[in-house]
Amino acid sequence: MPISSSLTLTPTLSRIAATTHTSHNSHPTHLRFIPNFKPTYLRAFLPLTSRAPLRHRRAASPVCLFTGIVEEMGTVKQLGTAPHGGFDLIISASTVLDGVNLGDSIAVNGTCLTVTEFDRKVSDFTVGLSPETLRKTSLSELEPGSPVNLERAVTPTSRMGGHFVQGHVDSTGVIVSKVPEGDSLWVKVRTEKWLLKYIVPKGFIAVDGTSLTVVDVFDDEECFNFMLVAYTQQKVVIPLKNVGDKLNLEVDILGKYVERLLRSGFVSSYTDSS
Repeated sequence: MPISSSLTLTPTLSRIAATTHTSHNSHPTHLRFIPNFKPTYLRAFLPLTSRAPLRHRRAASPVCLFTGIVEEMGTVKQLGTAPHGGFDLIISASTVLDGVNLGDSIAVNGTCLTVTEFDRKVSDFTVGLSPETLRKTSLSELEPGSPVNLERAVTPTSRMGGHFVQGHVDSTGVIVSKVPEGDSLWVKVRTEKWLLKYIVPKGFIAVDGTSLTVVDVFDDEECFNFMLVAYTQQKVVIPLKNVGDKLNLEVDILGKYVERLLRSGFVSSYTDSS
């Protein structure tokens, strides 16, 4: 008989059935294991949540994470106030729609946004933009036809080709220069002084959702720069922007954690205790 997987059932002693061959030839006795399950009186003491069918339980919401490796460049199809009163962004895409579900997270120019609608027939998806997102990012400057960097949240089997990107834009920067060198491109960006302290030479930074390595930091100019190789220039939106255009910036989270620990006195208290 089938064995129930319910938490309300516990095994008792199993029965062992013996079958003996009566042939004149000597044969060993074969033992057959028969599981025997029956309800237990302990059921009354189990929490109600333990007895709920598994199909009714909801898995914990995952914490989204990105790598800064852009999967494709999509195109803004529509941007504006929606009938429900919110602010919607509709983007034409193809790669990021593979396996997409409602509620999934997709980074749009480095901003983690939630998929509220999608249509594979016309190859587009919709995300909502909150007032805070519009204030903190450069997404409000998009218009129909604008290209955008797109990346789906990583899965347990994804390769970490870039660095840990949360999709939480810290602030924006402005392109102050674009200078080619061979087939590569130097890009210099000015940002706010408070953010510049988290940007270090040879450190990570996400620019419009693209994982990049900082080359130099110019504190007196409140600027930093990076270089794009020819391949990257073909895969991301940064080279398509002009001097004076905004870029979304997300600094490496590690620097913020270190600063927080130092300010809280954790390091000094740890040193004193040792």
